Amino acid sequence: MSTLAPTLQAFFTDRLIAQRHASPYTIASYRDTMRLLLKFARQRLGIAPAQLDLAQLDADLIGAFLDYLEHERRNTIGTRNARLAAIRSLYAFASLRHPEHAALMARVLAIPPKRHDRTLITHLTEPEIAALLAVPDLTTRIGRRDRAMLQVAIETGLRVSELTGLTRADLHLGTPPHVACRGKGRKTRVTPLTKPTTTVVRRWLDERAGLPGDPLFPTSRGTRLTRDAVARRLAKHTRTASRTCPTLHEKTVTPHVLRHTAAMRLLHAGVDTAVIALWLGHENVETTQIYLQADLAIKERALARTKPAATKPGRYQPTDTLLAFLEAL
Repeated sequence: MSTLAPTLQAFFTDRLIAQRHASPYTIASYRDTMRLLLKFARQRLGIAPAQLDLAQLDADLIGAFLDYLEHERRNTIGTRNARLAAIRSLYAFASLRHPEHAALMARVLAIPPKRHDRTLITHLTEPEIAALLAVPDLTTRIGRRDRAMLQVAIETGLRVSELTGLTRADLHLGTPPHVACRGKGRKTRVTPLTKPTTTVVRRWLDERAGLPGDPLFPTSRGTRLTRDAVARRLAKHTRTASRTCPTLHEKTVTPHVLRHTAAMRLLHAGVDTAVIALWLGHENVETTQIYLQADLAIKERALARTKPAATKPGRYQPTDTLLAFLEAL
């Protein structure tokens, strides 16, 4: 067995699980990165992953792997940077166990993340929300589940992993009604529910039955929904809703768009960004600034409060013949 295999195993068992107590989502993300890297190295070097040595995964190979992600797999720059962050975490851990490869690891750790343009976020308007929530067939159990799930997602802004991870015990319908979840960074937060959402969810909970630890929004077999399954259900309902709400044709609606929608609704209601950050479970309040950038209405209201400059329209006219010559060039 090479030096890479035991180091990689120790990285997951000792560093991520035992020491950092990383969440299952972080472990899954790092695992997927390493699987992609090992498969790429096997194709490039012709060596089985168990036989690879740390010295063979140098900066040149890591750079080629990042290019492969971006150009062949068509990953976004954000995904490419996330894969790089996982690799750098592994190499920082390995540098303490194998100082003989310190120079090689320093070159890998020096690979910078790539800068990229940030596009404005997509969110749903109130008519689009109404059209989407009207789609699930309430005469079926799956339709009632989807209606409750979509309404909770739009109101709470939970990440899709948090939404699928909810259990019956996480739903509290007393006074005040709220949902408790463990989110990113293993932080537990509580999100209140409005009366209409509480009514919908209470009806679903009565029908759902089961034990406190059972998934709140299960599959037809009673197992936990996957993120891909939620995305497929949402895409299906969006296509149907677009027949009555044409503006949905112009949007790609993903589970994360529902999270953005929750934030924009709070912003339009005048809620401070610091409260929105707590609502969404953002680590840094600055992350919430993307919603201010996306909200044209707030910028228009700010512009309306300003006093227009008292200047007359017109074009600059030079008073000197030489300046007039230069202006005409």
